[in-house]
Amino acid sequence: MKTPDVPWSVPVRLVEVGRGFDRTLAPDEATLKRIAAGLDLAALNSFIAKVKVSPWLDGAEVEGRWKAELAYTCGLTLDPFDSALEGEFRLRLLPADSPNAPAEEPEAVIDLEGEDPPDLLETDVIDLGVYLVEHLALELDPFPRKPGAAFEPPPEPEVPSPFAVLVQLRPKDKT
Repeated sequence: MKTPDVPWSVPVRLVEVGRGFDRTLAPDEATLKRIAAGLDLAALNSFIAKVKVSPWLDGAEVEGRWKAELAYTCGLTLDPFDSALEGEFRLRLLPADSPNAPAEEPEAVIDLEGEDPPDLLETDVIDLGVYLVEHLALELDPFPRKPGAAFEPPPEPEVPSPFAVLVQLRPKDKT
């Protein structure tokens, strides 16, 4: 069921949701390395999540809290440095053929205060691992900088005078 481009897959079929369940998820060592490589991290030392899946309409609602210990590569010094991140998310999922799926609107209407529309599933499988990696990726610093690292521009090169060549043509004193 795993696909090559997905570093961590934790599939749950919609029929398994039942009355809901709670899970604590943590990838193994090899999966941590695949996630780190996929997110261009120096290392992902730990990634643990508590996920609650409950029924919602004819789909599911997924709530999760996660913590990660990772190492970035500094954008200035290229040295690795450790960091800790945590986050939480809530999303609702519906089958693509659900009568409860929102109708597609010709123009996008964005309500910053409103709830996000439900995600439509292509199959009857919810991949919790994919959603966790996606939310970790959303929290990553796109330009990580090691604490204390500062950019120091190189010294300006001395621009030679356009008349410097004339100095070489001047006759030398023979005294």
